[in-house]
Amino acid sequence: MFRFKFSLYALIFCLLFLQACSDSVSLTPIPQDGVILAFGDSLTVGVGTSDAYSYPTVLSQLSGREVVSAGVSGEETTQGIIRLPTVMDETNPNLLILLQGGNDILRNKNLHNTKKNLAAMIELALARGVQVVLIGVPEKKIFSDVAPLYEELAEQYGLVFADDLLSGLLRDNEYKSDAVHLNQQGYRVLAESIHQLLVKHGAL
Repeated sequence: MFRFKFSLYALIFCLLFLQACSDSVSLTPIPQDGVILAFGDSLTVGVGTSDAYSYPTVLSQLSGREVVSAGVSGEETTQGIIRLPTVMDETNPNLLILLQGGNDILRNKNLHNTKKNLAAMIELALARGVQVVLIGVPEKKIFSDVAPLYEELAEQYGLVFADDLLSGLLRDNEYKSDAVHLNQQGYRVLAESIHQLLVKHGAL
């Protein structure tokens, strides 16, 4: 019964998630020996569960591709933009999943600067021929939607974009380990939804 309920919720989230994405954006297929770089903060690390159940680990299992988990807990975008070039040099990814900015939002940083930092990361990847998938982060409000800067960036750069995926998960206690992190179930739904997004847009 639990497995059925979980699968049903996962399906609902996937459908809502895919509807929110831009259907007009296509991704280049990632070869079997290709690399997906999951870059971000504690949500990429998988705080709230173990490494074996983090979203990059589950996504690797689902996609059959190497997914490099490059998350640093507590990192802000000012630090991420410094770290990203080295990580990309080391991993040579085909695609970047960018899930960052949550700590900026939680710490009330200037979101104009957050947007600039995220834009710089996106431009760095695109300049290297690396495709980018952007995951929206919610605003610092109860039951909040994604911060507007993410949609603005997705439109500006023509990115495949998951707007309400993370927000939806964090609005449901069933998928949370605390106020800002997911649990094992939540990370699996996140990975399954990203996998479906990559399939839908032609990366897999």
